[in-house]
Amino acid sequence: MTRFALWLLKGLGRLPLRWVRGLGGALGALFYLVSAERRSVALTNVGLCFPELSPPERRQLARAHFGVFAQALLDRGFLWWGTPSLIQSRVRWVDFHHFEAARTRGPVILLAPHFVGLDAGGVLATLTWRLVSIYSNQKNPEFNRAVLEGRSRFNSPVLLSRQDGVRGALKALREGLPFYYLPDMDFGARDAIFVPFFGVPAATVTAVPRLARLADALVVPCVTRMTPMGYEVRLYPAWENFPGGDVVLATERLNAFIEARVREMPEQYLWTHKRFKTRPPGEARVYAR
Repeated sequence: MTRFALWLLKGLGRLPLRWVRGLGGALGALFYLVSAERRSVALTNVGLCFPELSPPERRQLARAHFGVFAQALLDRGFLWWGTPSLIQSRVRWVDFHHFEAARTRGPVILLAPHFVGLDAGGVLATLTWRLVSIYSNQKNPEFNRAVLEGRSRFNSPVLLSRQDGVRGALKALREGLPFYYLPDMDFGARDAIFVPFFGVPAATVTAVPRLARLADALVVPCVTRMTPMGYEVRLYPAWENFPGGDVVLATERLNAFIEARVREMPEQYLWTHKRFKTRPPGEARVYAR
């Protein structure tokens, strides 16, 4: 079944983007109807982060998210198997000069939050430079292999599993490789502190400020937005005076930046992830299971 799905995905990568996006929108509507657990997670997250929205508005945002999530999933067809010219015709840099300016000053951490276009930004980055990144192993071994092969086609990136820790990434950073890092998932209380995200205490790993200090690296935010024509990968000015002397303040700054970007395109953030699964001591869980 997995092989057939990957074969189908590869075939979709050869079709016009508007056709694939149309199919993805329909698939997302189906996912919303049949994926009760993920629908519940998304609605819980949206309710916590946007309490001002009415229940119908929350459902509308969650449905929109399922639509763009499915579209981004089908876009893996051209991202993982398409030619460099096809990828570059659909995925483009915005404000690339911010990276160039930072690169002259030392190692660079590309801060890449979990928007649905994350893979598009990562593939364009590997087309541009050799880099290092950390990934989470997938439960399905065939799909896991496809993910790794799709993300490592260009410039031999250093891809480390999350189980390997960050030592390899630190070494690569010090050797001059940009670090494409995903900072905003809940991996439990270990190596994390509770800082606000949309006003809700969220377990947030402190790897970004720690690595920035250890490698004397600059943090350049890298946010990918899905568009009707493909994707825009926007780079922001390097954060000055980061991390400073207080890891809590640095981590709060990170979450505040991500929150601001989410408000710009709320349907594109990964609402199906249990971002608030780990709770501060004494607080009740927020998800049904």
